[in-house]
Amino acid sequence: MSTYAVGDIQGCYAEFRQLLDLIAFDPARDRLWLVGDLVNRGPESLAVLRAVRELGDSAVTVLGNHDFHLLTVAAGHRRAHRDDTLDEILEAPDRDELLAWLRTRPLVVLEDEWLLAHAGLLPSWTPATALMLSREVEAMLASDRHDDFLRHLYGDRPARWAETLRGYDRLRVVVNACTRLRFCAADDTMELGEKRGADHAPAGFAPWFTHPERKSAGVTVLCGHWSTLELMLTPNVLMLDSGCVWGGCLTALRLGDRRLFQVPGRSPSTPRPAE
Repeated sequence: MSTYAVGDIQGCYAEFRQLLDLIAFDPARDRLWLVGDLVNRGPESLAVLRAVRELGDSAVTVLGNHDFHLLTVAAGHRRAHRDDTLDEILEAPDRDELLAWLRTRPLVVLEDEWLLAHAGLLPSWTPATALMLSREVEAMLASDRHDDFLRHLYGDRPARWAETLRGYDRLRVVVNACTRLRFCAADDTMELGEKRGADHAPAGFAPWFTHPERKSAGVTVLCGHWSTLELMLTPNVLMLDSGCVWGGCLTALRLGDRRLFQVPGRSPSTPRPAE
């Protein structure tokens, strides 16, 4: 049995299928860990959602910011962006089943020395804390209050995590950290506006994974989201968004021996967005 971590798919279904063929993926024997952002900007988001759902327990995925965007647009709380590719999902006959399935996905998965999240973790969060907070969001998404939660989800405030936060403010910070984080301060204050590479850190901020007192450093974090970093592999942070939707590659990493597998993106090479 092998477990493969796969970077942001974002609707690139053809590349996803090619990658599964490349690794000879057997759902009866192997597992996939997907870093989130299954959908949007690529051409076949509906096919990706259906394929991952059909894989059942052999595929584990966390929620990414584009996945949340789909949920909020479908709920009528956000307008679609000009470059979104979500209409096929929104008009699909199995739309409701797919959205209900997506709402049951976690923000964080922790198994042995591996932690899966879409974007990252705040410096003060231990792996156990991150898992606990993920379960708070999961419980809300599974409750009869999920629609109201999605209505209040978006926003950059509060910018700093505090254990004393309650209600939607608390859950918003958790979602922002797990799905949007790039730069933060050592005191858990997030800077969510800058989306370029690590060299563009705003004054007083640094990439989340560089803080020397980061309490999640004892596990290996598997994540994506930050496509301008492309593929970044360090001993305890493995960032797997290699920009497939922007003409890069779709990447899988076999956890047992950290062997990489990649297929080229089929989308025309276009500059990554600066926002």
